[in-house]
Amino acid sequence: MNTDNLLDDVKIKAQTWLGPEYDADTRKKVQELIESNEKELIECFYRDLEFGTGGLRGIMGVGTNRMNIYTVGMATQGLCNYLKKEFISISQIKVAVAHDSRNNSRLFAETTANIFSANGFKVYLFDDLRPTPELSFAIRYFRCQSGVVITASHNPKEYNGYKVYWDDGGQIIAPHDKLIIQEVQKIKSIDEVNFNSRPENIEIIGKEIDEIYTDQITTLSLSPEIIKKQAGLKIVYTPIHGTGVNLVPMVLKKFGFRNVICVPEQNKPDGNFPTVHSPNPEEHAALSLAIKKAEETDSDIVMATDPDADRVGIAVRNNRGSFVILNGNQAASLLIYYLLTRWSEKKKLTGNEFIVKTIVTTELLATIARHYHVPCYDVLTGFKYIADVIRQFEGKKTFIGGGEESYGYLAGDFVRDKDAVISCALIAETAAWAKDQGKSMFELLLEIYKEFGFYKEKLISLERKGKSGLEEIQQMMKNFRSNPPVAINNVKVSEVIDYLDDASLRRINEKNKGIKIPRSDVLQFITNDGSKISVRPSGTEPKIKFYFGVKDKLTDISDYEKINKLLDSRIENIMHDLKLQ
Repeated sequence: MNTDNLLDDVKIKAQTWLGPEYDADTRKKVQELIESNEKELIECFYRDLEFGTGGLRGIMGVGTNRMNIYTVGMATQGLCNYLKKEFISISQIKVAVAHDSRNNSRLFAETTANIFSANGFKVYLFDDLRPTPELSFAIRYFRCQSGVVITASHNPKEYNGYKVYWDDGGQIIAPHDKLIIQEVQKIKSIDEVNFNSRPENIEIIGKEIDEIYTDQITTLSLSPEIIKKQAGLKIVYTPIHGTGVNLVPMVLKKFGFRNVICVPEQNKPDGNFPTVHSPNPEEHAALSLAIKKAEETDSDIVMATDPDADRVGIAVRNNRGSFVILNGNQAASLLIYYLLTRWSEKKKLTGNEFIVKTIVTTELLATIARHYHVPCYDVLTGFKYIADVIRQFEGKKTFIGGGEESYGYLAGDFVRDKDAVISCALIAETAAWAKDQGKSMFELLLEIYKEFGFYKEKLISLERKGKSGLEEIQQMMKNFRSNPPVAINNVKVSEVIDYLDDASLRRINEKNKGIKIPRSDVLQFITNDGSKISVRPSGTEPKIKFYFGVKDKLTDISDYEKINKLLDSRIENIMHDLKLQ
């Protein structure tokens, strides 16, 4: 389709947004786009928002490709229609709704709740912003059939999103995700959305659930006696203007930590995230104020959660006493090592436990798990797949913990999504456990490397926005498939894994102890020296992501700097070979 034809089609589509069923402000903005901004008009209307790895997510604004009360309304009505078919025998379907601190999040949450109520559903709506994992907990606590949280996680302030959860408290997966969008696509007019709220169907929930949820988290503590001795551990915590502001300090206090230091500039929820360029704990700049506070207060550890408090970034003192930010793989390794070690020391391992990680997360987790004779299952990127494994083994095996390289972790099974509230508590407990042995978290990490191997990872994301960017990403994946590298960094590629190829999937699933990985647009190249390179388009952002994993031995901790530089060089060479530099 040429540009002129696309513009004509987009204009026809946009004209439907000028009717009386749309509010005056929306009509005005659409008319302005039609008259004076054809490029933006195309971006707003050239497609409909679709469910990706996290549901709907997009830039806020007018149009079918933007987050607004109408796209939220159509998604919710489509979800209602699907739930009515799936739970036909239930007299009143129950749903829970939560939201983060972003601009318009409360509006979108109330819009969602109103449409649910108009369709006859019982709705549990949180009274104010709450962490995403608490929504997962509430779904299970109230025995809901579904739930929605309004959030765009760590995306820039222009974005918002709509994540759908199923009755197990996990995000939707196949076939529900595709079938829900089919129901949404059946809605041809906004007139088909029932906006007529029935307030009697909406129950506002709040602090009482906070108490139940946080009390449940305290049952995960494995070292209460050590925390008593290390209660003065200095912890700097920042919610980065997000939903962790109340519950993370509450849980840390319930665990027994008495020295939690906040960052005043970031302790107020604000959808504009005024102190950071991006509220992403993966980015060093997002933790700069917290690290400054930690240096001023001579603190032990820094923790920062993203706006919906499902991911956490941490900074610890290195062997020179300076704060360094750990990546998601390092934090996951520390947490899983602590959980498995303490389960073993407390003789809780019965041979019926397991952990889960994603295919792009460090293999160090699997190596540690093997040491403790605990199965480690691989799943696709996205915590919903970890939740699905927990669901499959429910009542049969015990989930200890799991994680993904993008700073998301979970322990216990009463939440079915990554949970930064739980993670902050257990990471602080890990730091207390290490300190009780006279070690810092960094020293503990080096000991893990010495025992299990020095694994190092790096992520490169190439951003390609808009329609042309999407086409470029698709072409890059096509090129890698048609011309996969034979050698990388002068090391032979021993295996190419294509998660769209049935033969590759059969091989992978045979190794994965019965857990089947579905088809996905992911490529992995494994080399003879154990390096792993993964390539995948993001399901939530306009990016293509490259994950690099290399490893070597760390015979002596004093060799850390030397081996670290060696692994850095190896990754740089791999990037050069793939023409990413």
